[in-house]
Amino acid sequence: MGHGSSGARTVPPAPPAPRGGLRQRLDRLVREALKFGAVGGAGVLVNLLVFNLVRHVTDLQVVRASIVATVAAIVFNYLGFRYFTYRDRDKSGRTREMTLFLLFSAVGLVIENGVLYTATYGFGWDSPLQSNVFKFLGIGLGTLFRFWSYRSWVFRTLPVPGPGAREDSPGEPGHPAALRETDGSPAAHR
Repeated sequence: MGHGSSGARTVPPAPPAPRGGLRQRLDRLVREALKFGAVGGAGVLVNLLVFNLVRHVTDLQVVRASIVATVAAIVFNYLGFRYFTYRDRDKSGRTREMTLFLLFSAVGLVIENGVLYTATYGFGWDSPLQSNVFKFLGIGLGTLFRFWSYRSWVFRTLPVPGPGAREDSPGEPGHPAALRETDGSPAAHR
């Protein structure tokens, strides 16, 4: 009978329970925010560098120089978001994606440059330091809007295949996962 005096079989411990759905969603959101922040942080640098370069090299007014810089950052950010942050998201509707990206970017541009415009022309705060501070503040407010809108509307999450899904569904006959029993061993072909 083995080692035990009662003759009872010992049951191996159950595998660890999968993480809760809330915890997984929170982990994904944190990873997404970090990637968004990395691209966005580089975009902020592009934005501020172009802004200051245009201000010092040209005679454009502050807000116009800011708009040029914001447009340069929008192009930079689209490439970063599409090919880094949201590379695993739905890519089937590029025209729709680009249209929504430009629409929400334009709203972010208005938010960002509205702050600078108000500080410059509403309060007369137009020294180079003040312009950069309000440009940065505007970028921050615009970024909050962009994060919400891009993740909600532009770079949509691919749907999770349900039980009725075809091609990659583990429940489909012939799929490798369908050939496994509950214990993980291959099922006998019927």
